[in-house]
Amino acid sequence: QVQLVESGGGLVQTGGSLRLSCAASGRTFSRLTMDWFRQAPGKDREFVAAIYWSGGTSYADSVKGRFTISRDNAKNTLYLQMNSLKLEDTAVYYCAATTRTTKLDAVWAMDYWGKGTQVTVSS
Repeated sequence: QVQLVESGGGLVQTGGSLRLSCAASGRTFSRLTMDWFRQAPGKDREFVAAIYWSGGTSYADSVKGRFTISRDNAKNTLYLQMNSLKLEDTAVYYCAATTRTTKLDAVWAMDYWGKGTQVTVSS
């Protein structure tokens, strides 16, 4: 079992920045692929970014160049640095973990989920 707890969400103006964190416990963090997903009101949960245990990364086109996913295996913590935030980035952001190395953009592929943290971007 893996427990995931997100933090760092909040209210920010367009063009601003936020840094999300996800604290993990319960299983060898360094061997997990870690993802961020988000869900806006009335929409499906969607992939944001992923980072392999090896450090390789993958991003959704909508956030590429603005968001950066990273991990600190010594602290069992996942991060998402979000810059140049837009109104359409408003959503609940979820941390997820999987032992898979493929289909990392699929909700069904995740084994563990956090409860989410709200990010609201205002004009």
